[in-house]
Amino acid sequence: MKKFSKILLVCTLFLSLSLLSYSNESKNLSSKEALQKLVEGNERFIKEDYSNQHIDKDYRKGLTKGQNPFAIVVTCSDSRVAPELLFDQGLGDIFIIRTAGEVVDKLELGSIEYAVEHLGVNLVVVLGHENCGAVGAVIKGGDIPKNISYIADEIKPAVDKAKTQEGDLEENAIKNNVDLIVDKIKKNSEIIEEAKDCKVIGGVYSITTGKVEFFNK
Repeated sequence: MKKFSKILLVCTLFLSLSLLSYSNESKNLSSKEALQKLVEGNERFIKEDYSNQHIDKDYRKGLTKGQNPFAIVVTCSDSRVAPELLFDQGLGDIFIIRTAGEVVDKLELGSIEYAVEHLGVNLVVVLGHENCGAVGAVIKGGDIPKNISYIADEIKPAVDKAKTQEGDLEENAIKNNVDLIVDKIKKNSEIIEEAKDCKVIGGVYSITTGKVEFFNK
């Protein structure tokens, strides 16, 4: 009986240490390390060589003690854009803010700052995507319902700039929109500005190829 109790104690200790290592695995990565982890995950996604990490029941149990995401992703609410999937990450790995057209106001900015200040995240990625319906609607114009018009008004400067640029209007507008949001986050957050190693960068996800192109790195 004593032998069984010792074995049980050892197993319990091993499980506890395993869960602790799970929950602290991604803590306090530098912005460079976090970006590399996203790049590698996206490469696995493109190759369909999924790691299937951080989704099992033991890992979920570890997450009841807290979260340690290594990156913040601000992206569109579009159902075709799922950061955990396209970066091949699991539960607790990415702190995600999603709105139509990845538009950011005080609510989203506060959420980003929470992850930077309280969770120690050092990388913020603003992620646009191919065939964005919100950007496309602004390009098309016409009557827009009251609440949706707020989103359109935020995206309009990106579209206006794209109309003066060479190349595909929608592609340019999507990238411009990401650039404007990156600038908005940088200019309106003292927490991010004062953080030692926190970087805000942009990216665009291709639904066609599965690849994320990062810029402003």
